[in-house]
Amino acid sequence: MDWNPAYVWLAIALLLGLAELTSGAMVLLALALAAALTAGLAALDLSLAWQLFGMGAFSGVLVPLAVWKIRPWFSPRGVAYGTTGTGVERGRTYRTHIRDFDGATVININGDLYRLRLDTTGEQELPSGTEVTFIRFEGTTAVVAYPTPSNPHTEQ
Repeated sequence: MDWNPAYVWLAIALLLGLAELTSGAMVLLALALAAALTAGLAALDLSLAWQLFGMGAFSGVLVPLAVWKIRPWFSPRGVAYGTTGTGVERGRTYRTHIRDFDGATVININGDLYRLRLDTTGEQELPSGTEVTFIRFEGTTAVVAYPTPSNPHTEQ
């Protein structure tokens, strides 16, 4: 079996496809597909310059397509990435937790722990399990209201 550029592009596509298993962002999968399509260009005996141009063109089309259109199909429902701090959480009810290493009272918003401060008194320590309503962020501190009004959007 003779090695030709098409096999090299297919090997690159395979490695990129395997690397996608570690990221889940769909970027490497789009690049793997672009490399596989470039293998088709190499099989047509196009020069290296045309193969590189093809890889760039395929990547320029497939990467945005994968990120904007395909990745949302594989994201968990109800998770809007990149929205923490934009006001999406405003008015939602959360339960407080005590952080292990420093004993700070925190709430868990989208998987991240944020120290809290009561809006009215400025108090920063509450018992674990207390329900509070998120109001806004001030830096990395979550400003909350207590006692919480009745709200159907309770988060853990």
